[in-house]
Amino acid sequence: MDKYSYLSNVDSAWLDDLYQQYQKDPASVETGWARFFEGFEFAKSVDAGEEAVDNVPRKAPAPGGNERFEKEFRVIELIHGYRSRGHLFTKTNPVRERRAYSPTLDLANFGLSEADLDTVFSAGNDVGLGPARLRDIVAMLDETYCESVGA
Repeated sequence: MDKYSYLSNVDSAWLDDLYQQYQKDPASVETGWARFFEGFEFAKSVDAGEEAVDNVPRKAPAPGGNERFEKEFRVIELIHGYRSRGHLFTKTNPVRERRAYSPTLDLANFGLSEADLDTVFSAGNDVGLGPARLRDIVAMLDETYCESVGA
């Protein structure tokens, strides 16, 4: 359970008033709320690019970091796609081909390409491979979710 789930039941106008009161005089609100707002202020300052506590500077993002994260999430979406739709592509009838379902599990449908096949993704952890090449992740997913059933 989310340790801040209680906030979803709080009247937002009341919480805003309490925060305004805290900004004027932090000692005027209950200690628990004061600590909560201190954390909120800290998070705002870090997000704004200010230095964190003890003047420890934030690390600059790694080159291509955003694109790398986006691709990781696309691989996670691909894994979810196999888990939720892979059964539609199994070979269950040896006499005739299965009808075509759309969307398919093609890499392009998940914002990935053949060029990504040799890239190592941490999303391999989700399928028990550990960090693995996309090629290995897809092969494992095909074998697990799309191969023949029963034989």
